[in-house]
Amino acid sequence: MPITTATIALGVYLRTTDYEHAEAVIHLVALAGCDAAHALGMGAVREGQPGYHKRNDPDGDGVACGTFVVENPTAVIPAPVPSSAPAPAQAEAPAQRRVGNAKFVKP
Repeated sequence: MPITTATIALGVYLRTTDYEHAEAVIHLVALAGCDAAHALGMGAVREGQPGYHKRNDPDGDGVACGTFVVENPTAVIPAPVPSSAPAPAQAEAPAQRRVGNAKFVKP
């Protein structure tokens, strides 16, 4: 019974979504979380792209699943080149914000 229900729900979603079928499946897999999205081979997803969900973007920068676990910590990563221009001033983040029904409070 659960497989039948899931199959019917998937069929209805694929017929009613604005995404193409492949994009719709990617969007559904990403809903399961960043681990599932990474297992599918997806990288960071920007807001507005298939696979972006606010619940996968805890820092609110518009990039979901933007943090990755380093698989080879001994790999050499080139150091950034310092620029002579001063860094732009960063605006302070709000003390708390809401994403969906979850409430995030800055410690």
